[in-house]
Amino acid sequence: MTHCQEAINRYQKLLESPPFQDLGWAEELEQRLRAKGLLGGRSPVLPVLRPHLITRRQFEDLASASTALLSAIERVKKLVLTNPALLARMELLPAEKMLATVDPGYPFSSVATRLDAHLNNGSLYFTQFRVGAPAGVATSEALTDLFENTAIMREFSQRYRLTKVSGVKHLLNALLQAYRIFGGREPKPRIAIVEVLPPFQNRHTDEYLLLAEYFRREGYPTEVLSPDQLEYRGKRLRKGDFVIDIVYRKVTVQEFLMRYDLTHPLVRAYREGTVCVANSFRAELAYKRAIFELLTDERITASFPAAERKAIAQHIPWTRVVAPVRTTYRGETIDLPEFILKNRERLVLRPNDPTGDRHPIYGWQTDEVTWERALQTALREVYVVQERVDPTVQTFPIYRYGTLLTKPMAVEVQPHVYLGEVQACSTWLSDASARTFSSLCGLAPTFILEGKA
Repeated sequence: MTHCQEAINRYQKLLESPPFQDLGWAEELEQRLRAKGLLGGRSPVLPVLRPHLITRRQFEDLASASTALLSAIERVKKLVLTNPALLARMELLPAEKMLATVDPGYPFSSVATRLDAHLNNGSLYFTQFRVGAPAGVATSEALTDLFENTAIMREFSQRYRLTKVSGVKHLLNALLQAYRIFGGREPKPRIAIVEVLPPFQNRHTDEYLLLAEYFRREGYPTEVLSPDQLEYRGKRLRKGDFVIDIVYRKVTVQEFLMRYDLTHPLVRAYREGTVCVANSFRAELAYKRAIFELLTDERITASFPAAERKAIAQHIPWTRVVAPVRTTYRGETIDLPEFILKNRERLVLRPNDPTGDRHPIYGWQTDEVTWERALQTALREVYVVQERVDPTVQTFPIYRYGTLLTKPMAVEVQPHVYLGEVQACSTWLSDASARTFSSLCGLAPTFILEGKA
């Protein structure tokens, strides 16, 4: 039995013991979550009654692999920006290509990044780079703080030493460092967190309101704004009298381009270098799943450092953009559409851009007719095909409508990377028994299990 499993078993026994069996503590926790704005509405929190635990060794392995892979991605981005043939393989819109060529004023394409990883004992696979993120950094931190102060966690901590993995201060430090390199001179730069409000919504996401609250407490004037509120006047991006020094961009390029064009005040200020935008529009290159094709193409990565090539081989699933072409799979030449048809059980089709309404199609969950139809869609639109990565599944207790549910949940660990270094991580749970979309998903509190107290 692993150290983590032993701790989980101990926690489960506490949950079933008389002091916690009546769930009064769970109801109190739910009330605190609601008071903090972490439940209901657009909040991504799932009311689980057990934290997700990872060991210090797992966190270090996660950080090491993330660092190596992000270094490889930076190399790929530089190649893409100087090689039109590679840029074409990313399947970007013309406006996306143009924005990617604009120098953001600092040397790194991503200030803040989140990766999605499946971590299971000795195996680790990354399935997505979320360069518009980390999403939920403030929410995850607030959730963990509230959970740490529950009676059951105080009891549990008497036997096990736990460490929180907090990221908000690292996010702020990364934004400020990017601003200084950009050439900003304001001692307390003014920050705009910019997101697109969904239809029929007039309130910004609670996550961004929490971030703004933290930035203000640290002495940095901050507002959460939509692109509609921005104007470019006197060579400064602003909202009325609020002049903006840093834009923390929480809108993807595709979301932006669906509503606005390249004359928008944000784009004008960015192109003229009068505002520091993080992440830059260049960061969007890694958001396309086609980046995985370039990473797993040995012809491109042959000259990369050995550590990066090893990390790619161990932690990135084989990926190709779906097209009527011949390519390679484990050293053999294959006809890609034919290979996809014949290997449904070990493949998944994913849209190249994760921000749209299209969802992944898992071959092992479909029949042959459905899979063939999905392949035809993938050939017409822009999809990638990836080798299957089985999710990490753990059983979690979940508090819903005053009762306790025990559900198998797929676990994604999400390292938060600031200026190339992993400083924190969060955990996303989703219903492992659901074959389609399920509302039973969200963030869970995350702790590093250091050892016994």
